[in-house]
Amino acid sequence: MTRSELIEKIAAKNPHLMVKDVERIVAVVFDKIISTLAAGDRVEFRGFGAFSVRKRTPRVAKNPRTGEQVSVEERNIPHFKTGKQLFELLNKKK
Repeated sequence: MTRSELIEKIAAKNPHLMVKDVERIVAVVFDKIISTLAAGDRVEFRGFGAFSVRKRTPRVAKNPRTGEQVSVEERNIPHFKTGKQLFELLNKKK
């Protein structure tokens, strides 16, 4: 699902809201998630999952084309862990 599809679905389920308002709501929610992660904090949605930031330690890697060793600096990466409810839904036996 893309951002525009999300906006369309929310607008369809809430006909009393204008599409422009839904766009602003989605933008504010995403901006808040991004700023919270940038500050190093965790964002959790019960039943869905949690976003957090993990540090990847510096390491030495190889350039696949040349085989040359390259040092890779420490960096922060986003991490998502599914919530119990989502995990169970995705792994439901048929």
